[in-house]
Amino acid sequence: MRAVVYSDVGGRPVVVDVADPECSDDGVVVEVAATGVCRSDWHAWRGHDPVALPIIPGHEFAGTVVAVGAEVAGWQVGDRVTAPFVLGCGRCEFCVSGNAQVCPDQLQPGFTLPGSFAQRVAVPRAQANLVRLPDAVSFVAAASLGCRFATSYRALVTHGEVRPGQWVAVHGCGGVGLSAVMIAKAFGAKVVAVDRSAQALDVANRLGADELINSTEIPGTAAEVVQRTGGGAHIGVDAIGHPAVAAASVSSLRRRGRHIQVGLLLGDAAQTALPMDRVIAQELAILGSHGMPAVDYPAMLGLLASGALQPELLVTRCVGLDQAGAAMAAMDTPTGPGMTIIEPASTG
Repeated sequence: MRAVVYSDVGGRPVVVDVADPECSDDGVVVEVAATGVCRSDWHAWRGHDPVALPIIPGHEFAGTVVAVGAEVAGWQVGDRVTAPFVLGCGRCEFCVSGNAQVCPDQLQPGFTLPGSFAQRVAVPRAQANLVRLPDAVSFVAAASLGCRFATSYRALVTHGEVRPGQWVAVHGCGGVGLSAVMIAKAFGAKVVAVDRSAQALDVANRLGADELINSTEIPGTAAEVVQRTGGGAHIGVDAIGHPAVAAASVSSLRRRGRHIQVGLLLGDAAQTALPMDRVIAQELAILGSHGMPAVDYPAMLGLLASGALQPELLVTRCVGLDQAGAAMAAMDTPTGPGMTIIEPASTG
């Protein structure tokens, strides 16, 4: 099969012919119809999140089952599927409690396993991690869920406990942030969107954001959020992964508000300082959000099937495998709002 491979940190990703993935007894092989280009892929490629090389990147995928392992029940060739980027073991206390996203024995396509920038991808542990797609959900929409939309969904719905009428401050309007805007509005919340890009803020506005703050034009972003929300946001999301953005999100909360860290903070940035005096005095909560387990997908997919959520609106470009490496490398600089989806069967 054809697949995108890179062999060195920051080395040029190239399309090569590789062996077809083997189907493990506990897994399936999926013909990839669509797969997202995510900043997490870029972090690994740039060495911020080290992986064993060479590797096929990609972890946000959807497609059709083409092989089923001997130990897998309830799945067959032809099923339309996706899977979380964290493949839990299915047996530990965290998986059993419905929290496979923090499984200590997790596997991740594109990081610990060959990924989905390919015509086919192997998915082990299928019984615990495979997700059936409703016919009403397209492969592009399912791939756009990936880690960005699904992580934002779990961040707001599970961690944030978002409610109608609450204020949600979204700091950073890339793929993760725009997903958060769409989800918050679908649940009846009010949104203040913060970004340095007028183009990104325009998209946030089209998705229903109630307030827009251009952080390059307005000094003191946190104070501005507090003023526009009448006392601060109930929920703040750092959708970028930057120490200053995380601190601004915490500082923009109202009393007993919840900051949710979705953007990755790696390397030196992992030791981020936050205004803990404010956290203590105002009883703020600081929560991390790392993907979403397979058991939580049906509720989200039901909202997609009903049209209440439309993640495909966030897709700005579809490319073929030959353009995948360039799409990932383009993340060295701001790439504009929205998501890029790879369709391996496409020649475009």
